[in-house]
Amino acid sequence: MNETAKVRVKVWGDYALFSRPEFKVERVSYPVITPSAARGVLEAIFWKPEFRYQITRIGILKPGRQTSILRNEIGSRQGKNPIVVERDRQQRTSLLLKDVAYIIEADIYLRPHATDPVYKYTDQFRRRVERGQYHHTPYLGTREFAAFFEPANGEMPPPLNLDIGTILFDIAFVADKIRKELTFKRPGKEKPISGYAEALFFQARVENGWLNVPQGLYRKLGELEGKDV
Repeated sequence: MNETAKVRVKVWGDYALFSRPEFKVERVSYPVITPSAARGVLEAIFWKPEFRYQITRIGILKPGRQTSILRNEIGSRQGKNPIVVERDRQQRTSLLLKDVAYIIEADIYLRPHATDPVYKYTDQFRRRVERGQYHHTPYLGTREFAAFFEPANGEMPPPLNLDIGTILFDIAFVADKIRKELTFKRPGKEKPISGYAEALFFQARVENGWLNVPQGLYRKLGELEGKDV
């Protein structure tokens, strides 16, 4: 049985954009951070291939308020040929959140190939949070909206109750030899793998300031990816 341990951190930022996938052109944010975005913040602070994060719940310290901005974006993906920005620039409106703050609570699960005890990684995570260290700048949904972080130190969210509706849980990468829509190289593996992405959703509700994440979805994520996620 895999060893587990809990971690807890406070994150906040001036702006956040957790894009709803049903809006194809204009970007519209969910009213709260998604579990996948929360996992991304933790992995930006500290990540090792020997373990994975499993978000258990998210405290809403500041839900933020909606605001809209006009942004310049590029209408196509970067390929082998250079992009001429002047010809490919598109102006799009984004509905995002301003002045947000959260508490992220998660379990660290050791992967089968891990050789060190789980407390080694939780201690490293705690030290990095206390020192403000990170692998790359954590962000709230999109890279231009940087996230700040510090130890939670017992801070609790206000008693907010809010129906969110359907929200993104995470995106599974499904290896497939026929649907080669995505290709990437895994850490520690020589050959890249190809496949496609499949999004998982759940019905979310904030109760007494907390968004609880259904843990059964992590089993579903593991089944789709065909490995220990």
